[in-house]
Amino acid sequence: MSNEFDVVVIGGGPVGLWLACELALAKVKVLVLERRTERVTQSRALTLHGRTLEVFALRGIAERFLSQGRPNPGFFFGGLDTLLDFSTLESRFPFTLFLPQATTERLIEERALELGVDIRRGHLVEQVEQNADSVIVRGRNGETPFGFAARYAAGADGARSIVRKALAIDFVGHPARHAMTLADVALDAPPEKPVLTLVNEAGGLVLAPRGDGVHHRIGVIDASSPYLASSELVSLAEVAACAARIFGRDLRPRDPVWISRFTDESRLAECYRKGRIFLAGDAAHINPPMGGQGMNVGIQDAMNLGWKLASVIHGTASDGILDSYQSERRPIGEALQDDTLAQFALFSAFDPPALALRRMLSGFLRVPEVNRQLSDQLSGFGVAYPEPLFRAEHNWEHRKGVSGHRLSDRDLVLRDGSRTTLYPYLQEGRWVLLQVAAESNAKPVRDEINIVSVAPGANDGLLGNFASMLVRPDGYVAYVRAVDDAGGIEFAA
Repeated sequence: MSNEFDVVVIGGGPVGLWLACELALAKVKVLVLERRTERVTQSRALTLHGRTLEVFALRGIAERFLSQGRPNPGFFFGGLDTLLDFSTLESRFPFTLFLPQATTERLIEERALELGVDIRRGHLVEQVEQNADSVIVRGRNGETPFGFAARYAAGADGARSIVRKALAIDFVGHPARHAMTLADVALDAPPEKPVLTLVNEAGGLVLAPRGDGVHHRIGVIDASSPYLASSELVSLAEVAACAARIFGRDLRPRDPVWISRFTDESRLAECYRKGRIFLAGDAAHINPPMGGQGMNVGIQDAMNLGWKLASVIHGTASDGILDSYQSERRPIGEALQDDTLAQFALFSAFDPPALALRRMLSGFLRVPEVNRQLSDQLSGFGVAYPEPLFRAEHNWEHRKGVSGHRLSDRDLVLRDGSRTTLYPYLQEGRWVLLQVAAESNAKPVRDEINIVSVAPGANDGLLGNFASMLVRPDGYVAYVRAVDDAGGIEFAA
């Protein structure tokens, strides 16, 4: 039994790997156990939303993903004719990035290896137990048994999570009622529009470029077909025939990279934490593939958990801060469940009343305020955390409408007149204090805080309204101070 690691992450997909990256960035000894012997080549997820790109930008690696994907400023909601317009959103990434999951996973794994993460493939976890001060993980590598003891563990091991089952955490929600077929194919007769959604009496069709310059993803629901379980085999001929009926002509798909059947099953873990063990990604929530949100929400789960777990391991925060992982992220899982179920309902009903409702809602999306609200929701930019993480001293204030909200990579004018942006100061995973002061000897009492002195009166927006702003390692505002008392930063997590 090895006990050389602080955290064992079970599951080496994008979510587990990103959690490992965050822990390793904070000098936490982390082990990733993945049952597959090779990296996945199929790409269930195809979309990186703007907030996930911000997550990567917060750590200085967004360009790795941008260089290999295809940005698109519009995105569909429930297959409605009017697309969501991300171009109006406040971010350096006002778009979705079409990028195969296999590429996303490869790039995150490369980052993990750069940070020294120990990744062990072919390791099937079979048992997870915990006691007062450790977690015990046992399993097999081929025919060879293994065992690891660590202070904490995280299950990022997918919808059939062994970790979730070992903890007896209920996976509550809605059983499957409808099926959808997804296929990545080359098209001999593609439509003129690069992104297409179509719903009529024959069924529902969504079509988008895969991001590699060769293949498209086709998603279809056949109005005439009975429900089929996701385990039922699907052929290219079935996809082609259904797409032709809906579109009105043969798109001539060929050379399938991947074909699979999905359902509208939707489930959410009753809790995200039990003692020293946490759930993230599909282990915590599964949803219909509407809006391309599942992997994105999972990576953002990992971003939320990583720095909190590291701070407890290093003794700079109490165990209580770990409860905020569930209180902050499970409501996001609930919202994701409602969002994807609503979208699937719009995409899977084909009678005249349902089609009339679609036309009406598509018209509503032409109202800028409505479009922006749903764009914020789908992109992840609208996520905000309502409750403070800790008690703050020295006139720090948890300001409603500010604290808990994300900061984009905004331009900064520093005290010496130079110009920069915010995110480079967060690349090490540290807290950042934005301090508006001509001269100040204020120093934080905590080593893990970067101080950035910005010029008085030269920064607009939020920074123009406060003397100081404390930013969490994940880029969300924690506290603000209206009057600078030149004191230290003190808080008790």
